[in-house]
Amino acid sequence: MNVGRAATLRLWIRELRVHQWLKNLLIFVPLLASHRIDRGGVLLEGVLAFLLFNFCASSAYILNDLVDLPHDRLHPYRSQRPFASGRLEAKTGFWVFPLLLLGALAVAYWLLPAVFAAALAVYFVITTAYSLVLKRFIVIDVVTLAMLYTLRILAGALLFHLVATFWMLAFSNFIFLSLALAKRYTELCSARSRGDAEQAHGRGYEQQDLGMIAAFGAASGCISVLVLALYIQDQNTTVLYRHPQIIWLAARVASALA
Repeated sequence: MNVGRAATLRLWIRELRVHQWLKNLLIFVPLLASHRIDRGGVLLEGVLAFLLFNFCASSAYILNDLVDLPHDRLHPYRSQRPFASGRLEAKTGFWVFPLLLLGALAVAYWLLPAVFAAALAVYFVITTAYSLVLKRFIVIDVVTLAMLYTLRILAGALLFHLVATFWMLAFSNFIFLSLALAKRYTELCSARSRGDAEQAHGRGYEQQDLGMIAAFGAASGCISVLVLALYIQDQNTTVLYRHPQIIWLAARVASALA
């Protein structure tokens, strides 16, 4: 492979956000929680679903960057993204993202449960709505991000024909909301250090929102710890785990994040 092709490949790996594919491992959470992760056939099906979710997510990332081009070109860091910097032609993204999306949906519908393909479609729709509109509204943007993380878990439950329990969905919603708020808090602090009035171009946050973000983030994190603590004491938990008290370690980790 010559230098030019290698450089282009690196740019596409960056544009597809391959480093963020780890998020999609959340589809395995229901399988792990049900203690069925050791079933080979089911696990292979999960690997295929993981790859398809990656392609669907990457198509959404490309669309987001195409929509955000004017704002990204004004941002000190996002201006270095492949499309914003001009190192990849934007017109290429307009045929790559639908190709990835339609390919992922077609294969999912053909080889996997139809409900999983539907979950992929819902994920893309919500992500697109976030990119076009929702990310401009304070609070709504972080709630949407938390919803997208939880949707990954729900998609895994649909894939493996498992039930996403109240405990699982409640914990994931609150912990991911807390993390999303922490990200916004960090970005807003970074913007303040640069002297910007907002956290980023195209966002609705201002410096006066720092206190609200910190309070909501801490509260959401504490609620996630409470949900996990109540789950440990649930009667059904003692059936699944010989020593459910060990889960307190996860509660300690969640409290540290909060």
